[in-house]
Amino acid sequence: MTGRSPAAGGALILTTLEGVPGRTIVQHLGLVQGSTVRAKHIGRDIAAGFKNLVGGELKGYTELLQEARQEATQRMMQEALQKGANAVVNIRFGTSSLTQGAAELFAYGTAVRVE
Repeated sequence: MTGRSPAAGGALILTTLEGVPGRTIVQHLGLVQGSTVRAKHIGRDIAAGFKNLVGGELKGYTELLQEARQEATQRMMQEALQKGANAVVNIRFGTSSLTQGAAELFAYGTAVRVE
């Protein structure tokens, strides 16, 4: 997977693997991370309450989580580019509940240079 950070103008290889197949890691630049904190939206809560009665996907929350993952990933990519990386390996995502109705979504991985 390749990601592009429009603000930084660079491209990064992003992978959940420990390395990039067909490439050699030549420099280890350390941990990079990005996060965002999101709160529930009252309109989404009402719609989710109705969905709980009849079943099905909670599309409002799916969209909220997708936006949060994208934002956290972009922030992680910006940090990697600032360190001079051209790849981020071993990417993981996590969540943490901060208060009732608000949660942090974070992305982290190892910034590297590959040939």
